[in-house]
Amino acid sequence: MLSPLDMLVIGGAALLFFGPDQLPGVARKVGSVVRELQMTSQSFIREMERAADDAEAVKVAQNTPLDIEEIPPLEHVDEPVVESADLAEPDSGEVEKPLKD
Repeated sequence: MLSPLDMLVIGGAALLFFGPDQLPGVARKVGSVVRELQMTSQSFIREMERAADDAEAVKVAQNTPLDIEEIPPLEHVDEPVVESADLAEPDSGEVEKPLKD
C-alpha cells in the first residue's frame, strides 16, 4: 500500500516526465488499465469458484446411492445354480474342535 507521501512523489515524477498537457490522458489510461485488471481478476476468481462448486457437486453426486428404479434388471443366465452344500467337502467323520480363546 502506498502512503500519501509515496503517491505525492510518484505524482510529481509523473508530472515532470509527462508534462501538464499529457498527464490527464496518461492518468485516464492508467485508470482504465487498472479497472480492466480488476475486472479480469474478479472474473477469474468467479470462474475458479464456479469450477470448485461444479467439482464438489460431481463428488456429492458420485457418493449418493442410486434409487431402486435406476438399477437395471439382471440378465437371465441359463447356467445351473450351484448350492453352497455342493461345494462343501465330503464329511470325513471328524468333529472340528473349537478354538481356545
